[in-house]
Order: sequence, then C-alpha cells, then structure tokens
Amino acid sequence: MNLQNAQHTVDNWIKSHGVRYFNELTNMAQLTEEVGEVARIIARRYGEQSEKESDKSMDLGEELADVVFVVLCLANQTGINLQEAFDKKLDLKTKRDHDRHRNNEKLK
Repeated sequence: MNLQNAQHTVDNWIKSHGVRYFNELTNMAQLTEEVGEVARIIARRYGEQSEKESDKSMDLGEELADVVFVVLCLANQTGINLQEAFDKKLDLKTKRDHDRHRNNEKLK
C-alpha cells in the first residue's frame, strides 16, 4: 500500500467508524503521546534503561503503526498528499546527501 492509499484508507475508517477527525491540536498531542510510547520501548528494549515487566508486552510495531495512523490523519485534515511530499523529500535527501553519509568518518 502506498501512502496515498493509506491516507484514503484512514479517511474511510474515520468516516465509517469515527464521528470525525479530532482537531489538529488534539491529533498533534496524540502524535506526541504515541511517539513517547515508541521512545519508551526503544529506550528500555534497545537502550540502557531497564525494561519493566509491564513494558515487555508492549508491541513496537503496534506503537509505530499508531504513529503512522495519526500522521495520516494530520495529512488528511490539512490537505497534504503525503505520497507527493514523501517522494519530494526522498528526492531532496538523495541529491543533498548523496555522498554525505559515505564520507562521514563517524559512520565507518
């Protein structure tokens, strides 16, 4: 599924299962909350923090999907074609960073 299809799928889900989109500020707060949950898993499972027993059942994939869902909501409600924006950004990064990372001594 490409991003444009994902946006359409989320929009259909909102229309059939939700009442409406939460406003942009609420969705931004939700996005922050979801990114925090991803950070918690990463910090404890892959970082140096100890993982609590209650954290071990948390699913990183599910939390990342929550982030994507809210990003798709924000794109829909602000009129952003995320596929176009992503393609444009990837092209920019490809041109700008073509040799940058290969020449970074810290990455060798």
